[in-house]
Amino acid sequence: MNYHDRDIYGMYKNPQFAQPLLTQGPGPHLMGAETLIGNAVVNQQGDSLGDIKEIMLEVENGKVGYAVLSFSTYLGLGEKLFAVPWHVLKLDTINRCFVLDVALEKLKMAPGFDKGHWPDMKDLDWERTVHNYYGSKLN
Repeated sequence: MNYHDRDIYGMYKNPQFAQPLLTQGPGPHLMGAETLIGNAVVNQQGDSLGDIKEIMLEVENGKVGYAVLSFSTYLGLGEKLFAVPWHVLKLDTINRCFVLDVALEKLKMAPGFDKGHWPDMKDLDWERTVHNYYGSKLN
């Protein structure tokens, strides 16, 4: 499912939404967080990298910090979660998914965690490790 499929309020029904330069209503520049949960993430080669399980907000400043990406290993067993800095994800409005510029093999080696053992996301060492891995700057 993609954000159009989960749009229970009709916010993306504006016919202009299909156009890259939306001028009215919700769209590529302002979107409902709930509609993004479950969206597919692919790399530039089109390999499936998983889907978005959660969006982590920095409550103090109102920014989106991370998307928690789920990647399932062999036959869907052994789900691994990754905190990916939000700004390294690019929305593909044509295919209605997110693009992450990372090879599948590199993602498999990324710092990750399982759903029962989340990292301390306010730990600066952890943040630096994640941002360095994806080649992004820590804000």
